Amino acid sequence: MVDLFKERAEGYDARDIAKELSAAIGTCLLSKVSFNNQMHVLDFGAGTGLICSHVAPKVQKITAVDISEAMLAKLMAKPDLRGNVVAVCQDIVNKPIDGKFDLIMSALALHHVEDVNTLIQCFAGLLETGSKLVLADLDTEDGKFHAENIQGVFHHGFDRAELKAMFESHSFTDVEFVTAHTFERNGGQYSIFLLTAIKG
Repeated sequence: MVDLFKERAEGYDARDIAKELSAAIGTCLLSKVSFNNQMHVLDFGAGTGLICSHVAPKVQKITAVDISEAMLAKLMAKPDLRGNVVAVCQDIVNKPIDGKFDLIMSALALHHVEDVNTLIQCFAGLLETGSKLVLADLDTEDGKFHAENIQGVFHHGFDRAELKAMFESHSFTDVEFVTAHTFERNGGQYSIFLLTAIKG
């Protein structure tokens, strides 16, 4: 499996857009989820741990999943994440992981997944009944958010109604959206939604 983020990992956290989006998403996520020190959380598409850093002090354990070894190496090099964060480099769509989680979170990873429907089915199998999923990604965009011809981008954002229907088809209930952030990039206006849902 080719690590598409290998070259980007080194300076990833230093980018202004990464700082801006992680701060906005992290703040919105914390306002929507009640964490506690007994929770085992799955962070899907954890990257360098920008969202993990917001949540790790509030929970017992985070399993940080990503398909980029380089990004996870940056995550595990952060001293504040070494205590209760475990990194797993694995494509859980094609090779599911074992166990159940109290919460699944994900930030800006969904548009990198080709088969979203199968991923949502995977999420449903990993959550305890009544547990929450919280996911941030781009609203439908014009395709200019990412650089032209970039590899590993399968969706130009998501339509909220269509995504809600997909989650509901896999037994998720109380699917709700809020706008976590709006911003300018590459001459365009973009918005990030935060989806919350309960495993039925």
